[in-house]
Amino acid sequence: MDTILRPDERAGLALRELYHRRGYQPYRMSKFEAYDLYVRNKSFLVSENVITFTDTDGQLMALKPDVTLSIVKNAPPAGGALQKVYYHENVYRTSPAAMGFQEIMQTGLECTGSLDLYAMGEVLALAAESMSLLNRGDYLLDLGHMGFVTGLLEGQEDSVRKELLAEIGRKNAPAIRTACAQAGIGHSLSEALCSLALLYGPPDEALPQLKNLPDRSGVQSSLEELESLCALLKDRGLAENLRLDFSIVNDMSYYNGVIFRGYLPGLPSGVLAGGRYDNLLRRMGKQGGAIGFAVYLDQLERLEKAGELDVDTLLLYRAGDDPAAVARLADSLAEQGKTVRVERNIPQGLRYRETVRFGEGGQG
Repeated sequence: MDTILRPDERAGLALRELYHRRGYQPYRMSKFEAYDLYVRNKSFLVSENVITFTDTDGQLMALKPDVTLSIVKNAPPAGGALQKVYYHENVYRTSPAAMGFQEIMQTGLECTGSLDLYAMGEVLALAAESMSLLNRGDYLLDLGHMGFVTGLLEGQEDSVRKELLAEIGRKNAPAIRTACAQAGIGHSLSEALCSLALLYGPPDEALPQLKNLPDRSGVQSSLEELESLCALLKDRGLAENLRLDFSIVNDMSYYNGVIFRGYLPGLPSGVLAGGRYDNLLRRMGKQGGAIGFAVYLDQLERLEKAGELDVDTLLLYRAGDDPAAVARLADSLAEQGKTVRVERNIPQGLRYRETVRFGEGGQG
């Protein structure tokens, strides 16, 4: 079965099984949502481009470019129990790596309600386990926390915060210093932002350096929360591939708390993205907290193709060879567990492990 399913299909099945075992329930949704939902939250989307159409009742609809917004929109009021759901859905949006719109399969989960340390740690652990499933343990999970940037930039104008967030995301220390100078931000705070942007490493090395940050609103509580989450992951044996990275930043009007990205060797961009987004709930008139992540399964096709063969064995025969004998040889090779392609000539671009020529050696 594994040889029949595509890489994204195999991964999707394994991930859904993982989430189901942890008590998350499947979430199914329509391919369409009212366009108004997305136009009001464009800055939350990976891409602002949305495919729209007019429904039969005259309402402007959109092919969904995002799953999280729909889940939050339909989430029940926060109560004593958490809503834990997982999904396996197509989204439709443009990609920086390709021209035009793409249909992209995503698998992910969302946890909403009265979040506590355990709930956040569970989601982070599932993100790490998801990455391990995708590539047999060879991955990196980069973890940051919006609370540090939010605390350090408290009181700054929105335009200044947006500019500094962009430069922190680029790890551009000279541009951070320039922007701070133009905004009248003092030297010590400017250097703290530069240090935060450039900090990267395992928790045991990076966490002590965060203690040197200015004691501003939310910084100490963010550090304590991050220390606790790292300790939870370490206790579960999931800290080896964990790195702290505070250049992972996003829109403050949506995100707060932890934010994370998952990377696989051989791929230039992340295959997993997630974080805590309580502010999105509040913007949509809901109470409580929310944390989740998505796995971009389309990326796995690129990873698989990098070292993938089209077929194990290319069986070549000549005009005049006995078709029945050729078929017997092909069957014999297939019974050995090999994938076999039978041709008279070598197809252009075909990737194969071995060539077997009918009539040279056994004939089946």
